[in-house]
Amino acid sequence: MVYIIGHKSPDLDSVAAAIALADLKNKLTASSEYIPAVAEDVNKETAYCLEKFGLTTPEKLESLDGKEIVLVDHNEESQILGGGVGAKIVGVWDHHKIAFKCDLPIEFRNLPWGSTCTIIARHFFCKDIKLEKNLAGLLLAAVLVDTVMTKSPTCTEYDREVIGQLAAASGIEDWKAFGLEIFKVRGAVSEMSNEAIIKNDFKDFEFKAGKFGVGQIETVDLNDFAEREDELVAELIKIKDAEGYHSVILFITDIIKEGSKFLIATNDMATMEKALNNKIENNRVYIDGIFSRKKQVIPMMTEIFDK
Repeated sequence: MVYIIGHKSPDLDSVAAAIALADLKNKLTASSEYIPAVAEDVNKETAYCLEKFGLTTPEKLESLDGKEIVLVDHNEESQILGGGVGAKIVGVWDHHKIAFKCDLPIEFRNLPWGSTCTIIARHFFCKDIKLEKNLAGLLLAAVLVDTVMTKSPTCTEYDREVIGQLAAASGIEDWKAFGLEIFKVRGAVSEMSNEAIIKNDFKDFEFKAGKFGVGQIETVDLNDFAEREDELVAELIKIKDAEGYHSVILFITDIIKEGSKFLIATNDMATMEKALNNKIENNRVYIDGIFSRKKQVIPMMTEIFDK
């Protein structure tokens, strides 16, 4: 069997991609060889969407040792469960920068689109493979979240086209209303711990300056987080010190206001101000027009901290 698995701290795109690619591969090969999996427990909006569309949460793997693996929505070693130790990686489907080495030729699909699920959905449609209504709904939710309902600079014409196709295939007439439904679930944090908010959609990055952790959460109202900012900053500092990070960042994206509030714990605040090109006061700063970790935040970090 071949396990298809997303990154650590799985988000909706990585989980939906694993489920959909396993379905696509099994249909193309007329087999049940491909099994979707997750590296850790799924987050709140992923659980909500799986339940909404009547889909089972994939098996959680404790280790990749001795397993054949297809990576989805990531390819960097720091984001692979266990660093990929002992795994036989036979494929990658991703939409992030390439930081991957392999001694053998494998299937490697990487496109600069807004969502891994866009890439997979396009294969269903282009190959005229049957896409069940509930799976189309899950894929639609993932594309809408990853492209911030087409507002993110990562969104492409392919994402917009696939959103229309998935909406039709899933029977969702108003995808904008559906997208807001998901973001309201994503941004409802009253019952979440501070650590859960930070790790809801969290990725590690290795720069020359050290290890960075960057989390993102979207909301329709930044005021929902206002009373917890001090607690969240304290938790960021705790994570930074306990886990040996140079910097840990949570940026809270307001999809209505179209900007992000950054909460920051770092060993070098002056250089962080240079990277963000903004004055940071009391470990926080709001920046207009920031939506994307991949296309906006990480390039800013790389420019300054990876020299």
